[in-house]
Amino acid sequence: MRLQLALNVTDLERAVDYYSRLFGESPHKRRPGYANFAIDNPPLKLVLFENRNAGERINHLGVEAETQQELDGAVDRLSAAGIAERFEQNTTCCHATQNKVWSSEPDGINWEWYRITDDAPPASESACC
Repeated sequence: MRLQLALNVTDLERAVDYYSRLFGESPHKRRPGYANFAIDNPPLKLVLFENRNAGERINHLGVEAETQQELDGAVDRLSAAGIAERFEQNTTCCHATQNKVWSSEPDGINWEWYRITDDAPPASESACC
């Protein structure tokens, strides 16, 4: 099973370059104005449509790591690719405490790679992102 995510992008070439670096993979299929990635880890079918006039993009997207080693691997890869922007440790957000790294793709969608370290922090410490 694979989650599919379709995004409108303003510049397909820039988006393909970014997502290739973000996931360490090349597109599975390319057509004029279209590209898709069949990513095994994490299981994701990412579809890109070049649509310069799209009104909505997305708030942010996330990938949850099951272990700290998985998150550390993502941090290392994003850092080496020059696209890791912000690191957070023991941040309480959205009713969970998390370690995370943020990266923004060329059109401004924020990607969050995270690991939950406490799924039930005290209510007074929890806030929505």
